[in-house]
Amino acid sequence: MSSLGFVMLCHTALHRAAQVARHWAERDCPVVIHVDRQVKRSRYDHFRRELADLENVRFTKRLRCEWGTWSLVQASQSAAELLLAEFPGVRHVYLASGSCLPLRPVDELQAYLAARPMTDFIESVTIRDVDWTVGGLNDERFKLRFPFSWKRHRFLFDTYVDLQRRVGYRRQLPDGVVPHLGSQWWCLTRQTLTAILQDPRRRELERFFSLVWIPDESYYQTLVRNYARTIESRSLTLSKFDFQGKPHVFYDDHLHLLRRSDCFVARKIWPKANRLYNTFLTDDAAISRMAEPAPGKIDRVFSRALERRTRGRPGLYMHSRFPNPDWENGKTAAPYSVFHGFNDLFLDFEGWLSRRLGTVVHGNIFDPRRARFAGDAPTYAGGLSSSATMRDYNPEHFLTSMIWNTRGERQSFMFGPRDSQKIGAFLAADSNAQISVITGAWAVQLYLSNRNFADIRQEAALLQRREVEFVNTLRHVKSRADIRIWTLAEFIEEPMENLQSILDATEGANALRLTEAPRMADLSGFAAFLQSLKNQGMNPMTVGDFPQEGHAHRPPADRNRPYLVN
Repeated sequence: MSSLGFVMLCHTALHRAAQVARHWAERDCPVVIHVDRQVKRSRYDHFRRELADLENVRFTKRLRCEWGTWSLVQASQSAAELLLAEFPGVRHVYLASGSCLPLRPVDELQAYLAARPMTDFIESVTIRDVDWTVGGLNDERFKLRFPFSWKRHRFLFDTYVDLQRRVGYRRQLPDGVVPHLGSQWWCLTRQTLTAILQDPRRRELERFFSLVWIPDESYYQTLVRNYARTIESRSLTLSKFDFQGKPHVFYDDHLHLLRRSDCFVARKIWPKANRLYNTFLTDDAAISRMAEPAPGKIDRVFSRALERRTRGRPGLYMHSRFPNPDWENGKTAAPYSVFHGFNDLFLDFEGWLSRRLGTVVHGNIFDPRRARFAGDAPTYAGGLSSSATMRDYNPEHFLTSMIWNTRGERQSFMFGPRDSQKIGAFLAADSNAQISVITGAWAVQLYLSNRNFADIRQEAALLQRREVEFVNTLRHVKSRADIRIWTLAEFIEEPMENLQSILDATEGANALRLTEAPRMADLSGFAAFLQSLKNQGMNPMTVGDFPQEGHAHRPPADRNRPYLVN
């Protein structure tokens, strides 16, 4: 006669539950099964017929069960009472679900429990020590009333909770009850379970716990403290939950992971995981280990899975994380460089920089007319279109896609006040961005344009206003990019040194000294052009203190260095 009996709570995948129940019953372990009343009668009758040849399998009265309600405790109570009454030789009762699967031979579990005849295995932690509950209600689940279903009547549930909070309602705990929480899946001794079920105050305790939220995680976990001789606050069932409080589902490719855990039972198993069921439900495949269950062995794997699910790979956006701000694992996948104003000051700056770095250098990819990819290509890596309409639909994801599609090769591109400015805040907040800015360089192209001066003055005011807004964004306290800012006047004082500082930051220890400088635009008469703008009432302040022609200009020592942010 077996000293171990199982209580199974089933509501779906009954063919798999039948396999597991038969596995235990044929190894001399009585099984009492509760099937949710919501299961169709025809399926229930077929389930019973599948197990009709087993003398040590019983079925208890069916109840309508729902997550988070008292019905789950009622189902386990009635099944446990039937098991204890009809199988007096049972010394330990193991609560399992229809989606559970034994991972080790039954005789190993029996031997393990026989060596610990008075030990109850149930996770039981005081509410002040529990930090794994999702959605709050650690202590409020005992202090408030929860008569409404969280799943079926969510509005009533939330409204009633809010009302109780507003009026300051608090329930009185029954005498001797110290609230504890833990996993629903336990293995209790006959003595402890009988004491709970035959408690003289059972009706009073049931009235209290029937209005507790998710009582199947607190009823036995609390009352076991009043009766058990020895408690090991852990479950013998491997059951993992994700960051949303939903159970992990095990599939065929988790076979080796489940073996490593050395646990006796696991849930939740995918009903179509044929390999798992075929492997663990045969004695031939069982390998006797007699090892201590160690679910902690695989915690690192689940931690990595949690990080991958919530944070993902750097710079890769997924649907599951997209609606949640700041869930991305880095805004972009790799470092990249942004040059603001450089192609205004230098001729063919993109070609020079590409030769110097040995990488692809793009033009103004946020040009209002079209994305200026390297070589003026209509598409770029990953099929990115140069269409301004498609790019501007979501400029942030246009950039992240470009960096993701070319990861492993550093990208550089030009930017300026003539470009679409929507990307500015994203660039400033991206720790992968290296942003170098020459303020006022937009004036060089206006100077060389030979246009009507009234139009030039109007455009100069617009460009300067945009540039000031962009620089202020870069200088915001929350900026995370690697930022260098010069005025035009500061930069042309020592252009080689300033370019070298950018390359040093880009290439690190591998940076070589510059031997070739990009060709600068001809600035003869530029000072007079700036004075004309001032005379017309437009002050080009972002250009800096540009020297008058024919006058020596040497800024103070602290003026000829780049302004560093971050």
